[in-house]
Amino acid sequence: MRAGEPAPDFLLPAPGGKLMSRGEVAGPAGLLVVFACNHCPYVIHLADALGDLARNIAAQGVRTVAINSNDTKNYPQDAAERMPAFATQHRWEFPYLIDESQEVAMLYGAACTPDFFLLDNAGQLFYTGQFDDTRPYRGQPAHGGDLREAVRRMLAGEEPPAPLYPSSGCNIKWKAGKQPV
Repeated sequence: MRAGEPAPDFLLPAPGGKLMSRGEVAGPAGLLVVFACNHCPYVIHLADALGDLARNIAAQGVRTVAINSNDTKNYPQDAAERMPAFATQHRWEFPYLIDESQEVAMLYGAACTPDFFLLDNAGQLFYTGQFDDTRPYRGQPAHGGDLREAVRRMLAGEEPPAPLYPSSGCNIKWKAGKQPV
């Protein structure tokens, strides 16, 4: 997906089975879609800061949803029954959904966990890139600076930040035969 393109819709279950669509989870000013999982050190590194950022941008009308697309058969630590505890531990007050088929990750072009897609109020991609310039094991706390700036620019009607730095993280754990081309 490129900036300005419409984001794919989705209908995915939460761990309890409730189905949620992109339209249901979006806020009046936009939606932050985060491809995440429970075990990736990059997700763990920024998980608390992501919870804080999500609360901050929700107050501005931008909601957040996390989507777990990993192969849980081969990575059982990412299983649906473990997702609620992970979300609670990191104060994620937003939906954390399951993409068992991995189709949503493929439609979005997600490559890693975490991978971020900021959609405007029309459901078009405004920004995809890194959360911030911190990385696990470097002793720096995550702060979400790049993503905060993207949200600020989107809400102000400005152009997306440039240059864009891609998300860094662990590759999505694709099921056999599901790897994108």
